[in-house]
Amino acid sequence: MIYLVEDDDSIRKLVVYALESQGFKAQGFEHPAAFWDALSLSLPELVLLDIMLPDEDGISILRRLRRDPRTAAVPVIMLTAKNTEFDRVEGLDAGADDYISKPFGMMELIARIRAVLRRGSTESHASSLQYGVLSVSPERHEVLVNGRQVNLTYKEFLLLQILLENRDRVLSREILLDRVWGLGAERENRTLDVHIRTLRAKLEEAGAYIQTVRGIGYRLNGDEQ
Repeated sequence: MIYLVEDDDSIRKLVVYALESQGFKAQGFEHPAAFWDALSLSLPELVLLDIMLPDEDGISILRRLRRDPRTAAVPVIMLTAKNTEFDRVEGLDAGADDYISKPFGMMELIARIRAVLRRGSTESHASSLQYGVLSVSPERHEVLVNGRQVNLTYKEFLLLQILLENRDRVLSREILLDRVWGLGAERENRTLDVHIRTLRAKLEEAGAYIQTVRGIGYRLNGDEQ
């Protein structure tokens, strides 16, 4: 099931129709309150979320989804008329998996949905990852340092997982920006540096595993226990 939160009646009906014609089950919501009611009963495979909504904006909804352990791993694609770099980065930083600007083609939307669902399926079947005092479970969306649970945002978790899966390998800024935010071409973007700094602080002693390789990017490297 795919949930769509969109207050424009014509867009909502068109997207739901397009999804169902491609074999997806879909349900549209005009108001955030109705979306939250449905979410309390059943989790969707993916959420399509407009930014400009009555009563509660899409970024606020996205942040609530990412804070709740029950919905933290549910993929979210933002649908919005806003198309400045600031707006796009804000949505991606808040935990969006993808960002599509209006007007958009239905076939592009379907392709993006399938790509996000494929990526989520791969991540959910990954086994627990261990490195020194650090343990990461993609399936449970759980991070432990010396057995102590660490709470990460969705993007922080994905960034750590990618570094851990490529341990001891230097990953360029472009690769990390593209795989986590889809921003590989925006080389001057500071989003990555901010997330690395926050991630190191949250991981405490394990934060030292994340090493900066000047002029290239980052790698996970440390003395395993």
